[in-house]
Amino acid sequence: MGDMMSPAQRSRTMGHIKGKDTSIEVALRKALWHKGYRYRKNYKALPGTPDIALTKYKIAIFCDSEFFHGYNWEIKKLRLGENRDYWIKKIERNMTRDRENDFALLALDWIPMHFWGQEITKRLPECIGAIEDLIFELQLQTFDDIMEENRD
Repeated sequence: MGDMMSPAQRSRTMGHIKGKDTSIEVALRKALWHKGYRYRKNYKALPGTPDIALTKYKIAIFCDSEFFHGYNWEIKKLRLGENRDYWIKKIERNMTRDRENDFALLALDWIPMHFWGQEITKRLPECIGAIEDLIFELQLQTFDDIMEENRD
């Protein structure tokens, strides 16, 4: 079945979808800032342009919307109605690109973290806790590395 909107209408509608400073990004950033973590936002120096980059810890955080990044994709793609082929191709390409960016970040010794929008909206303290747990683990590794160097 074809698109119900003209190409100009569809373009205008899609143009209103925010790519930066979404409500989920702002909520996560505010919570991190309140906890004393400083970050770069939409950090173009890294693959995938992470929404939040904790440069001190080399953590790249992505705030992913459920629709565009394929949350529960195998079930959701069966329910697509309008312009099904277009959306399947687009969302699967987004998912592939996300994986490619994660591998590229890992190759640069950065750790990618992804949070779904509903996780941030409904369980923000748990998201912050997951980030803090990772930071703690990284600090322990650094401490262990320093201790190991001093033993030699």
